[in-house]
Parts: sequence; structure tokens; C-alpha cells
Amino acid sequence: MASPSSSSSRTTTILIFLILCFFSFQSQPSQACHAVDQSALLAFKAKITHDPSNLLSTWQPSTDCCTTWDGVGCDFTGRVVNVSRPGLFSGDDLITDASMTGTLSSTLGDLSSLRILDLSDLKDLKGPIPPELGKLQHLTYLFLDSNRLTGSIPSSFRNLVHLKKLYLSNNQLSGVIPSSALQSLTSLNELGLSGNQLTGSIPWSIGKMVSLTNLDLHSNYLSGSIPATIGFLKNLKFMDLSENQITGSIPYSIGSLSQLVLLYLNQNRMTGSIPSSISGLVSLQFCRFSENKLSGSLPASVGKLPSIQRLILENNKLTGRLPASIGHLKTLTELYFSGNHFTGEIPSSWGNLQNLQTLDLSRNQLSGPIPHQLGKLQLLQTLDLSFNPLGLVSIPEWFARLNLFRFMLAGTGIKGQLPKWLSSRSVSVLDLSSNGLTGKLPRWIGNMTNLSFLNLSNNGFHSSIPEEFKNLTLLMDLDLHSNRFNGQLGIIFSKTLSEPLGHFNSIDLSHNMFTGPMDEDVGDKVSMASIETLVLSHNPQIGGSIPASLGKLSGLQVLEMAENGLSGRIPWELGEAKELTSIVLSKNKLNGSIPEKVMRLDKLRVFDVSENRLSGRIPPNKARIPASSFSGNWGLCGAPLTPC
Repeated sequence: MASPSSSSSRTTTILIFLILCFFSFQSQPSQACHAVDQSALLAFKAKITHDPSNLLSTWQPSTDCCTTWDGVGCDFTGRVVNVSRPGLFSGDDLITDASMTGTLSSTLGDLSSLRILDLSDLKDLKGPIPPELGKLQHLTYLFLDSNRLTGSIPSSFRNLVHLKKLYLSNNQLSGVIPSSALQSLTSLNELGLSGNQLTGSIPWSIGKMVSLTNLDLHSNYLSGSIPATIGFLKNLKFMDLSENQITGSIPYSIGSLSQLVLLYLNQNRMTGSIPSSISGLVSLQFCRFSENKLSGSLPASVGKLPSIQRLILENNKLTGRLPASIGHLKTLTELYFSGNHFTGEIPSSWGNLQNLQTLDLSRNQLSGPIPHQLGKLQLLQTLDLSFNPLGLVSIPEWFARLNLFRFMLAGTGIKGQLPKWLSSRSVSVLDLSSNGLTGKLPRWIGNMTNLSFLNLSNNGFHSSIPEEFKNLTLLMDLDLHSNRFNGQLGIIFSKTLSEPLGHFNSIDLSHNMFTGPMDEDVGDKVSMASIETLVLSHNPQIGGSIPASLGKLSGLQVLEMAENGLSGRIPWELGEAKELTSIVLSKNKLNGSIPEKVMRLDKLRVFDVSENRLSGRIPPNKARIPASSFSGNWGLCGAPLTPC
């Protein structure tokens, strides 16, 4: 993932530089465009097969390339020193979204005075990068990113000793990063090679690039370990090596990067422990080591990061206790430690994290009690302690002092009834699933009008849905599965909205005791207009027929109504719901034939009507549905069952 700070800096740098170049080089030179340069640029134009934005329309052999060609700048001798996305400057207008199809001509290497070459974001430049670009010894800025270039990075780039910025990101480049090139580019400030198909390891020679401030290699197929020489890059501020296949441990030398502001190593295959030298990253604000295989305990020195704002270590194999020293990180706003093996209690010192907005410690092995000092975290918006053996029994009363937007305590041992103080909270996301909550769903649930996501699944609730549920005008995702809820479904489907918000995205009411029949007009309900997932399975008292109006749900992808008491025919109108990928209607009392229109759904991948009372020929389909999905219907015949 590219860092927002890095991308913004990159864009700002290019725009400022191109504006300066435009005013510097567009004034009329003392001599006309050099014949060699004009010929080289015309040869480049000849390789462009499609120019829908007319970027090269001013490039005519009969005119002077220095004075009339868009995107070309010359010095006072008539030599071309700047080719910057031709057409980027056109009168008073900025063409910010342009395209061009073709290949890069090797004649660009003949522009011997060229300092700036920016052919970025033309989207459809293909083929290899000409090695002749290595002849441009005066080149300081080379931007070829966001195209469809292929092949390898030319080793001839080692000759570009004055290069300050090199961006080849978001292409289809392959091969290894040439070690010899990196060794020579000692003046380079920014290197962007992300979003390609580069392989091999990060060369040790990267340590020679002592002027580097921005290193972005994310989203490639790089392997091997991070070289210890990375520690020589004392000026480095942004380093993104995420989304690769890097192995080995985080080098101890990384602690030497005292200017580093952003460090992303996430989504790799790194092992070993986080080195104690991390305390040397005194400028670090954004740190992401998630989705690796890092192990061992988190060093106490992590509490010596005076500038840290975002610390993301989720989905590793980290063990041991949470360091109390983290409580010193007064600048910390987001902390994600979920999906590890941390043990012990949450340190009370963490109540000093006065700027903390997100605390996610879910899916660890933490024990209670939760320190009441966390009640001081008045800026906290997201708290997720789910799936830890906290043994809470009840939600501590001091939680009522927090102003939480997202509140998640799934699988933490809570018992009894929902605490009434929730009714006065502005919670938007509430997940208390997989606990021992019992009793009725209280009427005051209707006071939680900010709810957009509610998950009370896998508890022991036993009541109907109160009428006040209709007041949840912002609710979009509802999961009540595996309880003992009963009564009609109509209150849920008929809830009111705060347009344009409040349309359901997903509903899971499976494994309950709801009764039917379903309202025939369920597909006409305003709240259901955008629903993608509807799961009602394992409610044996939901009887009646399948409402034909479900076919009006144009966004519906998953429909599951297995093990209910449904009877009647499968409505052909389901075939109107074009986005359906999964239809599960098994173990009901459905009769009649399977509608051809339903089986012809283009995106259908799962279709299970087993153990019903269906008959007739199975219509042809593209999904290769197995015979087991039709079994238990003695009247059905045709592939994949026996011939009719």
C-alpha cells in the first residue's frame, strides 16, 4: 500500500517542478531547436500509434520544437532540456488526465542535454525502456510511472549519475533491480519502483544511495532479506517495502534511520523478532509490520518512539506481555495489535495515551480485568478487544464514560443482559457476538439511532424484535444468527431510513425461531433496495412461499433459506436478480420445476435445492453445479442427475 504522505509529496514535487520548468524553458531561446533533438523527438512521435488527447498535435517538422511544441523546453543554445508529458501545459488549461498509445523510441537517448523526462501517467505506453536512456548523463528527473512498460530496468541507468528522482512505478516491469545501477546513483533522492513484477532480492548496494529520502518498492515479488546496508541511508524519510515476498528478520541496523517518518513492511513473509534498536527511529510517525510471521516479545524500547502516531503490528506471531512503556507514546493515535499471541493484562499505563483514537487488541490471549484507567481515553473512537479470554462477565460501568464510535467485545465472556447505558451512547458499530447475553432485545435499542452495524449473534436472546427497532434509520448490517429470536420478520424489513443512508447491505437471521410467512412485498421495501446478502436459514417455522418480489433486489448476491418450512414453487422472478451468485434453498418443501431463468443467471456459482419435492428436467446452467445440490428430489432428472 502506497503511503498517502509519500504519494502527496511525489505529486506536489512533480507539479511544482513542471511549472518551474515551463516558465524557465518556454521563453524563446537565442537559437532554434537543434536538428538532432528535433529529429529525436519526431522519431519518438512516430512510435506513438494513438494520441487521443492530441498531446503531440503541435509537434510538426516545419515548426521550431523550442518555441511552438507543447511540453518541450530548451536552453539558450537551442538544446532540449525538458520533455514533460507533452501537452500538460496547453494555454491556460492543465490537461491532468491524458493518454497515449505506443512505445518509447530509442532516439530519446540522443537528447544529450536533457535534464527532465516526464512521460508519466500516459497509461498505454508499452514495450521496454530503451537502454539508450542511459546515455542521458545530464538527466536529473525521470518519470515513466503509470504506464504499461515491460521488460527489465536497464543496467545502463548506472550512468545517470546526476539523477535525483526516478519513478518507474505502476508498470509491468520484471526482472531484478540492477545492483550496479543503485551503486552509481548516489545523488538519487527518490526511487519509486512499486506496482511492478520485479523479482530477486533488494541489492546490498542500496546502501550506497546515501542521498535517498524516499524508497518505494511496494507491491512487487521481491524476495530475500532486507540488507543490513539499509542502515546507511541516514536521510531516508519514507520506506515502503510492503506487499512483497521478503523473508528474514528486520535488520538491527534499521535503528540508524533517525529521519524515517514512514516505515511499511506489511504483507511479507518476515520472521524473527522486532529489534530493540527500533527506539532509534525517533522521527517515525507511521509504522506498519502487519501480515508477517514476526515472533517473540515486543521490546520495551518501542515506548521510546516520541513521534509515533500509527503503530500496526496485527496478524503476526508476537508473544509475551504488552509493554507498559507504550503508555509513554503521547502522540499515538492508532494501535492495531490484533491477531497475535499476546498474553497477560492490558497495562494500566495505557490510560495515558491521551491522543489514542483506535485500540485494537482483538484475537489475542489477553486476560482481565480491563484497567479502569482506559476510561481516561476521551478521544478513543474504536475499541476492539474481541476474542480474548478476558472473562468479563459484565461490561464495566466505566465504559459509559467513553465516546466510542466502534465498540467490539465479541467473545470476551460477557453474560446477562445488555447494559442500559448503551442506549445513550452514539455507537455506530456494536459487536457483542459470541458471548452469553440473554433476555429480551430491549425496547431502548431503538434509541441507538447511530447504529450502522449490529452483531449480537451467537448469544442467548429469546424475544421478538421490538417495534422500536424501526427507529434504527442508519442500520445497514444486521447479524442476529444463532439466538432464540422469534416472531415475524416484518419489523426488520420495514425499518425506516435516513435517506440516502440506512439501506440494508447484509442481514443474517439464521438459526433462530422466527415465524412466517414472509411478507410478499419484502422486495419492495425501501430498506431492502441495496441488500447484497440475505440469510434466513434454519428457522423451521418460516413457512409459506418464497416471495416473488425478491427478484426486484437488483444488488442481491447471496440468498440462503435452507431448512425453513417453505413450500410452493421457486419463483421465476429470482432470475431477475442479476447479481445472484449463491442460492441455497435446501431442506424445504418446495415443489414444481426449477425455473430456467434462475439457472441462466450469469454469476450463479452455488445453487442448492436438495431435499425438497421438486420435479421435472434440470435446466442447463454454466455453473457446473454438483449432483448433491439436486439430491433428495425424486422427481428431478437430467444432468447432473440421471437422464429424463
